[in-house]
Amino acid sequence: MSAQVDRQTGLDALEQRLAEDLSLLELPAKPWVAERTHDGDRVRDVVVIGAGMCGLAVTAKLILTGINNVVAYDAAPAGLEGPWVTFARMETLRSPKTLHGPALGLPQLTFRAWFTAQWGSEAWESLDKIPKQQWMEYLVWYRNVLDLPVRNNVRMTGIAEAGDLIALDLEGAETGRVYTRHLVLATGRSGLGGFAVPDFLDGIDRRFWAHSADDIDFTALQGKRIAVIGAGASSMDNAATALESGAASVDLLIRRKEMPRINKMTGIGSQGVVHGMHQLPDAWKWKFVDYTAASQTPPPRSSTLRVSRHPNARFLLDCGIRAVTQEAENLLIETTQQPMRYDFLIAATGFKNDFSGRPEFAALAPHIRSWSDGRYRPEMGAPREDMLASPDLGPAFEFREKIPGACPMLAHIHCFNDAAMLTHGKVSGDIPAVSAGADRLVRGITASLFAEDVETHFASLIAYDIPELQGDEWLDSTPLLNKDNAL
Repeated sequence: MSAQVDRQTGLDALEQRLAEDLSLLELPAKPWVAERTHDGDRVRDVVVIGAGMCGLAVTAKLILTGINNVVAYDAAPAGLEGPWVTFARMETLRSPKTLHGPALGLPQLTFRAWFTAQWGSEAWESLDKIPKQQWMEYLVWYRNVLDLPVRNNVRMTGIAEAGDLIALDLEGAETGRVYTRHLVLATGRSGLGGFAVPDFLDGIDRRFWAHSADDIDFTALQGKRIAVIGAGASSMDNAATALESGAASVDLLIRRKEMPRINKMTGIGSQGVVHGMHQLPDAWKWKFVDYTAASQTPPPRSSTLRVSRHPNARFLLDCGIRAVTQEAENLLIETTQQPMRYDFLIAATGFKNDFSGRPEFAALAPHIRSWSDGRYRPEMGAPREDMLASPDLGPAFEFREKIPGACPMLAHIHCFNDAAMLTHGKVSGDIPAVSAGADRLVRGITASLFAEDVETHFASLIAYDIPELQGDEWLDSTPLLNKDNAL
């Protein structure tokens, strides 16, 4: 029997156990949301934008909860959702292999169960970190084994209010307008904005630079002098990829005087953090996020060694960038150390929450309340700009309005992505707590849908008339009681 057949046999057995577990738990729950139509078209109960890890977890949790009139749209082709095999250029995940990830409390749905079903327990014990390609393969299996309603190659281009519904304009494999009662934005690291690009790159021709999340042709960088901004994980991964692709040299331009070395939030990771952070007073939320932002998260040791093993790589500390000038065939970068010339620059500068920068959010952007709109107070600490731009979310990740009544549909639009971290903690972007985040979100949507249809549910209560007793199970003894009293 071939190894491929053995692997498939193991997967078949795992899928059978998963089906049995779901049956024992009576999952998915029976559908319970009343159907609605708009101009003759069926209205979705929930539309999820994004079918990466977070989008899959939310979609699965909704269906398991009995909210099955849902669909997830993703602009990427099937198998390329999220960053894992696109702009994530690390070799392995940094998260421990034992984390449950999007398994939603189902043991047979974990990466570990999927891995050991195919390669066995010994291979699991010898596995260090999860290769990123293998993680993507697991997510593809997760989607397929749960038969999740994902539609690929579909991009949302606009959001509009339609009475008490949300109208979405789509283009791609599905084109036109669809209506939904709730909308979940599972849009990953980019959140609600896009690339964070330093001002010194304004006006610089794009043939001389790229953001670390761009689709970079690294083969074109062979033999060239490369500068990479930053000392985070994406800086290391892009620098290593350039070096491995034959770059003549790679300099990491690091503003800090020392490399960050301690991963603070991982060090205090616990169920208390997962379930307690979002309940803290705002001042404590700000304090936690501000401290970890100031401390910074170090790049993984393996990613850093992947760069430093190349003799043509340099770590230039205390090397901030003052200005970038485009010359005929290269860039002149004025740094706090000295001016230097490079053929190409990679800006590993992260993402931002600039709602106004995305045309599909044009109808929402002016109305979304952020922490700068009164939730932040000076006594909390320094007014860090990226934190001030974070959306001020409700308990189910729903947006709040700057001016009450100005955009009611925001209460039904849920920000389940990296932008939610300040309000909700790290439960909507990273592997460790995504199941807890999905559970919190779906509980909120469930409560909202039930409350919105409360009259329908009460009418169903009144109309329900299937008897459990047939009337022949007892004898009314009251007449006998009266007879006995007459004696």
